[in-house]
Amino acid sequence: MSKIILDCDLMRYRNSGLYHYCLSLGIFVQNELEKSGNEISMYVPKAEKDSFGKNCNTITERKWHKKFPVKPFLWGCDIWHNPFQSGRMVPVNRKKTKVLLTIHDLNVLHEPVTESNKIKSLQHTQQLINKSDVIVCISHHTKNDVMTHMDTGNKPLYVIHNGTHQVTQPPTRPVSYEPNRPFLFTMGYVNRKKNFHTLVPLLKDTSRELIIAGKLDDPDYVSGIWNQARQLGVADRVHIPGPVPEEDKAWYFKNCESFLFPSLAEGFGAPVVEAMTFGKPLFLSNRTSLLEVAGDVAFYFRNFEADHMRQVYYEGMKEYGRNGLREKIIARGSDFSWERSAAKYVEVYKSMM
Repeated sequence: MSKIILDCDLMRYRNSGLYHYCLSLGIFVQNELEKSGNEISMYVPKAEKDSFGKNCNTITERKWHKKFPVKPFLWGCDIWHNPFQSGRMVPVNRKKTKVLLTIHDLNVLHEPVTESNKIKSLQHTQQLINKSDVIVCISHHTKNDVMTHMDTGNKPLYVIHNGTHQVTQPPTRPVSYEPNRPFLFTMGYVNRKKNFHTLVPLLKDTSRELIIAGKLDDPDYVSGIWNQARQLGVADRVHIPGPVPEEDKAWYFKNCESFLFPSLAEGFGAPVVEAMTFGKPLFLSNRTSLLEVAGDVAFYFRNFEADHMRQVYYEGMKEYGRNGLREKIIARGSDFSWERSAAKYVEVYKSMM
């Protein structure tokens, strides 16, 4: 029986898509491995030691782990799975332990960052690639970026799409802000990369509201959204509540007029797949992985000029209302199953044993 360890460091960011990605990956891979009599252990932050259930093997992170080059919990480890390209640790015992690295994106190539930050980020990812034996990318877009801009040598490289975690049953009313008129919904870290400010002009000459949920990642950018909303005279209809409970997020998905995601750079686009569960109209940027994930069930902004975005939105809403697109959107979302993704990861593990 092989010993596999999944590094769940990402779970320290509880109000994030990365948290749910790591939790879902661990749960479904564990279930899949049990079918063949294999096990996986989760290396978790202390606060998440019970998140995978009582029957899961967990290794709780301790401060002293960072101080010792030889870490006892790595003894006998056959496969160490680092599930993010900004990860922090790979095993020292390279003779025994093989490393699987999952790369979500090389978004620094596509978003507005300084040249020095771009170089630093790519160098860190390259260091992890150098220490890895096998690489998984979460989209073909990411794979293309990796093959173009990184040196992977002759290491096996796979594409495994993320699944989507089960969206919570919506409550009767949200505990966060409850709109009283039609509203547009978007979510994610509120920073420049997500490009949320381009949605504010869609409120002009309408009575709609806009809800932007998620961690307020860039205070200057958030202030800029408010300044823009005031200049357009729509500040009373813009709501930026910060992170919201899973139940409220589900309520917003269910009750919104549409879900919009004008992001400049994504490796996958988990919020888009979550929104598909409810079959609501999808309006996305045509950048990076979003075309790959949503295919022909979404409407795309080719640029972010206000007139163009309004045209895409109103034409899209008319098209959605007359072509039965809701069922196609739901069906598309069901393609992104953690059961299928976990089975593919287990096949990769077996190839490394």
